[in-house]
Amino acid sequence: MSSKQLAQFVLLVGLVLGGALVQVHAQNFEDKVGDLLEDLFGGKGSGRPEQPPTNRQAGANDDSRRLPFSRNEIQLSFAPLVKQTAPAVVNVYAARVVQQRSSPFQGDPFFDFFFGQGNPNAPTRPRMEQSLGSGVIVDPSGLIVTNNHVIGDADEIKVALADGEEFESEVVLRDERSDVAVLRIDAKRKLPFLQIADSDKVEVGDLVLAIGNPFGVGQTVTSGIVSALARTKLGVSDFGFFIQTDAAINPGNSGGALIGMSGRLIGINSAIYSRSGGSNGIGFAIPSNMVRAVISQAQGGADAFERPYLGASFDPVTPAIAESLGMRRPAGAIVTEVQKGSPAAKAGLNPGDVIISIDGHAIEHPDALNYRLETAGPGKTVTLAILSRGKKIALDIKLERAPESVPANETHISGENPLNGANVANISPRLLNRMNVRYRGDGGVILTDIDRGSTAMRIGFRRGDILVKINGVDIRTVADVTGVIEEGGRTWSFEINRNGRLIRQFFRG
Repeated sequence: MSSKQLAQFVLLVGLVLGGALVQVHAQNFEDKVGDLLEDLFGGKGSGRPEQPPTNRQAGANDDSRRLPFSRNEIQLSFAPLVKQTAPAVVNVYAARVVQQRSSPFQGDPFFDFFFGQGNPNAPTRPRMEQSLGSGVIVDPSGLIVTNNHVIGDADEIKVALADGEEFESEVVLRDERSDVAVLRIDAKRKLPFLQIADSDKVEVGDLVLAIGNPFGVGQTVTSGIVSALARTKLGVSDFGFFIQTDAAINPGNSGGALIGMSGRLIGINSAIYSRSGGSNGIGFAIPSNMVRAVISQAQGGADAFERPYLGASFDPVTPAIAESLGMRRPAGAIVTEVQKGSPAAKAGLNPGDVIISIDGHAIEHPDALNYRLETAGPGKTVTLAILSRGKKIALDIKLERAPESVPANETHISGENPLNGANVANISPRLLNRMNVRYRGDGGVILTDIDRGSTAMRIGFRRGDILVKINGVDIRTVADVTGVIEEGGRTWSFEINRNGRLIRQFFRG
């Protein structure tokens, strides 16, 4: 080979190697830029494929959560998800007849002073009250879940499917404390339904859809994100573990579905925070795990939701308590009372102990504790992590049904007396637990139900009132009540325990 040919060969080899090196450096640069874009936006740089690659972020717990990385993804629609889920969301119509006072002066203190109050012969006029809400089919057989406040004390409840077909419904189970009610319709065919997701896996920032019938305009879909979790002290019910969302929720959405991007039910829309009555971007939903617990008992044949019995009382941990216990911040539920022979006492729980977690779920306040106990249900053994005398220990507690120390012997009172229309029952831990009433006194009977429009309701007796004395006679059993009622009288005196307050009332027969 001549020197000229050798020089040309070396030049050719150099050009080839140089191009290869440039390509390698370009590829390395592209990879670095792609990694930077992935860190910033969850996607690759130029030359990325049309379909999203596997999320490569270190420590990512869920590969499905990431930001959109292309214009095509930003232009995606919720329409397929709505078509899949909307047929399982229904409208719920509830109606009841109420007795309206015929005189505008009835209930006025001056009028009542001269003409008496609670007169069973006072004329009334019937009036129809109606309410509108939403519901969710959770079983193809026709099992529907909604809010308890949607159906109230309705005399008639109708359910309209998404296509407008209507059915009469029956109440299977209702729970005022959690504001959940379960209905059943007989469509004589399998219905579309929503599967229930694990609400413990919901995270702040997750995309959600709210489906319901706001203001009675027809089925409506709104979108948003999960704004917060475990919201409490809302004043809308005794339940205190709501999912908060900014998806528009308005009157009529109550009982409707809050749906995750998997197409599963993550909550039942229950309330809004509003001064005007419309959506202000703050809505609250009952987590699906609580809904699942109620549905499970309804499917098991229960007519009321039964909570597990721990036999202890709890208060929030205040900053002062946290400081005295050497805690970095106030959290948990501090034990204030333990009943003898209760599951809590058997497990070794003592006043002053602080429960900080259940089965690994952090407990920030007593409402969170109640939620975890209720979703666990009677019969399950849970592990409590507690702070006791400066030491962190674990206790296993089997959740039991509350004991029925005496038979309830529920009795309906009728006749010419102030308790006409009320049901009374003997007090036991099981009944108090079922009715969510706190009472530590000796004796007394509890009012379990009051007929609408009855003398007892017009006078002002309430469900959950505990009768302590009638006409000076100590009341300990239902038999004591019926005995005093049979004696009759022109005047009546009552001592009532209502939410821990002693109330004295006098009536003329």
